Amino acid sequence: MKIIPSNNTTKSELPLKHKISFEAIFIYLETIAKDKNHLLYSFAVQLLEEYKNYPELRDGFEDSCYLEKYNVQIDRLLDILFPELLQTNEIKAASIPFEFTTFKLSKRFEQILNDAGEDYTFELRNYANENIYIMACTFILAYCYDTVVDFKRPFYYDIPNKKTGIIKHYRTLYNGDFFKVSPSENAPKITEDDIKVLLDNFNNIDLWKEKFPPNSYNFSGFGIVNLFDVTQDESLSKIKQDLLRKDNNTSNELEKSIGSLYNSKNIKIGFSTYNSKERDILFKNYNNQNSFIQSVNCNEKCSDFFCSKVFENLFEKSELVSISDIERYGEASNYNKFYKALKKHQIESIILIPLQIKEGLLNVLEIVSTKKFELNSINANKLRDIIPVFKIAIHRFMDEYETKLESIIQENYTSLHPSVKWKFYEAVEDILFESEINNTKVNNLKDIVFEDVIPLYGQSDIKGSSTARNNAIKEDLIKQLNLAQTIIKKAFEKFKLPIYNDLLFRIKECQKNIKKGLSSGDENMLTDFLQKDIYPVFNHLKTIDSDLNAAISDYMNAIDDKLHVIYNERKKYDESVNKLNETLASFIDAKQEEAQAMFPHYFERYKTDGIDHNMYIGQSLVKKHKYNTLYLENLRLWQLQMTCELERKAHELKNVLEYPLEIASLILVHSNPLAIKFRMDEKKFDVDGAYNIRYEIIKKRIDKVNIKNTNERLTQPGKIAIVYSQQKDMNGYMKHIKYLQSNNLLLNEVENLELENLQGISGLKALRVAINYKTNNEDGISLKKIMDVINNKN
Repeated sequence: MKIIPSNNTTKSELPLKHKISFEAIFIYLETIAKDKNHLLYSFAVQLLEEYKNYPELRDGFEDSCYLEKYNVQIDRLLDILFPELLQTNEIKAASIPFEFTTFKLSKRFEQILNDAGEDYTFELRNYANENIYIMACTFILAYCYDTVVDFKRPFYYDIPNKKTGIIKHYRTLYNGDFFKVSPSENAPKITEDDIKVLLDNFNNIDLWKEKFPPNSYNFSGFGIVNLFDVTQDESLSKIKQDLLRKDNNTSNELEKSIGSLYNSKNIKIGFSTYNSKERDILFKNYNNQNSFIQSVNCNEKCSDFFCSKVFENLFEKSELVSISDIERYGEASNYNKFYKALKKHQIESIILIPLQIKEGLLNVLEIVSTKKFELNSINANKLRDIIPVFKIAIHRFMDEYETKLESIIQENYTSLHPSVKWKFYEAVEDILFESEINNTKVNNLKDIVFEDVIPLYGQSDIKGSSTARNNAIKEDLIKQLNLAQTIIKKAFEKFKLPIYNDLLFRIKECQKNIKKGLSSGDENMLTDFLQKDIYPVFNHLKTIDSDLNAAISDYMNAIDDKLHVIYNERKKYDESVNKLNETLASFIDAKQEEAQAMFPHYFERYKTDGIDHNMYIGQSLVKKHKYNTLYLENLRLWQLQMTCELERKAHELKNVLEYPLEIASLILVHSNPLAIKFRMDEKKFDVDGAYNIRYEIIKKRIDKVNIKNTNERLTQPGKIAIVYSQQKDMNGYMKHIKYLQSNNLLLNEVENLELENLQGISGLKALRVAINYKTNNEDGISLKKIMDVINNKN
């Protein structure tokens, strides 16, 4: 008799005191011995007489070493439970419950363990040692107190076969007819109230041990454990798990699971995608798509690649296709491209499963084997139950692929600021939930509104950008006219035609008009004059005079190929503006990461002739943080310091740029909370409500405002203007200004100004303070410094 001790754990503390006893067998033999007509009468009488010499087997023993001592006797005694006819069929053994020691194995069981190899350890897969005590307690409740608690989980053994390389999976079932359980003298009485308390305290091991102390119940007998081969069920379940998992090893694990399902190590899987285009079906290429059929960047028509029968079943009927002998298929299909693709991978049998996910897109699962007949139309039916899960997995793959595309689009074109994405996800989840319940389409997306937020607005505009641009255009146009004038003058001197003199007069008139001032249509009028009147003359002159031909070629080389005008000074200006904008934008983006780490808030910036930025802060914008006005003051101080640093960056660039540009900075203060709403049509946030529109009007008009009773523009190079309407805001910003003055970022003088009335808006005031360009203070803002500023300690 083979004895297999437990390998899961050392002998655990249990509420049961085990005594291995075969009394149930002796009672059964005594019953038979009373019936002389029973087929086993003689056997029972003989065995009972013989076993009078082994009273320990009936009375029981606690030491499991006796299993070895009475190995032969126990083996013979249990033969009655292991009929010879079933020895090679049943996977069965005698066992000691909760200790997992097995003995007296059926022949099939022994063979399975022998095939597993000497290094195999016989142990349960999902054994949880920490719960075994409670499991034993629930067993006692059921046996002694007629209270069934469904706590038991099925036990599984995973046993390899060294010969085939396949791991088989077996589920256990215990027979409890051969033991009895009874409370010992010291066992506490279990009441109905005790049971109710226990049902609500599964994890309270101390409570269980109080009600069921160790060794407080006597177990006498043995159990019978039966193993059932559930490899196919386990393989199907594993395949479903593999399909739903998300990691780089999914394909390998899925391949192993399908191989286990077919009891083969030759199985591999592939995946190909097809796109229906008009009447043709083409391969659709995805990166990292492993296919045994489709080569990289394959543009084949499927009607030319597959034979007509495979094409019809797979693409027209969406039916599973199986080929058990690829070589025979090759002979029948005149060794077509499909056959050649399979032979390239040494494939001898294949199953193709079409998975239609959405219109115009077909996915095909390829299950292949390097062995003939291993895959066929009969065993293909094993996959019927998992095809729906394959569809779910592929659907997920396609969704993730499209989501990746969408995220790229969002990131580069229409992005949502990370601080507010959670709100959009919640809204969409609600709509999806409702649509699934009501079985309706997802539509009527709700407006996304954030209430009670405080706005912060700032701009650093290039001062005099319109004038600078016009001057650059004037210089280029005058240069172009001068070049044209030189050519026409030479033509007049050579050929004395009055028409050339007329053209010279018109060129001089254009020069005078441009020098007086450039109007919006002057550039187009000049281009039209050159195209219609000057260039046809140039084309004629090139054919009659070599010197003029060379001069005209020089003129044309000076003209921009795309714009068809001289683009020297404007290019210098545009490049200067772009470099300044990129420098400022990159700096703001880097500083924003620091600001977001202090407290999440909404932020957006725009590049025009300079940089504009909007910020919103408030409780409704955040989900996992607690808002406090401290964070508003922190953000205002951060914005002011960041604006100082932007001014310094621009000042440093002034001497580097080909066009020396300056910026003028402004901050708009608004203390009253407002609401912002995401505009679906414009894909951006805007203020919500008629009252809040006033804030947007101020933003659009404030950069052109003058100081009251003067012609002086508020925004000036080298200075920061802070526009406000409430005295408390001025007091708050004066603290921040003093703090930055103490850090040598701002000069000492602060102007307190009244502003002229804007259309529909009056009473605005401003602080204006100059930037200190002579220091190089790079200190950041610490939380302590912020608190000092806010509390008037600095």
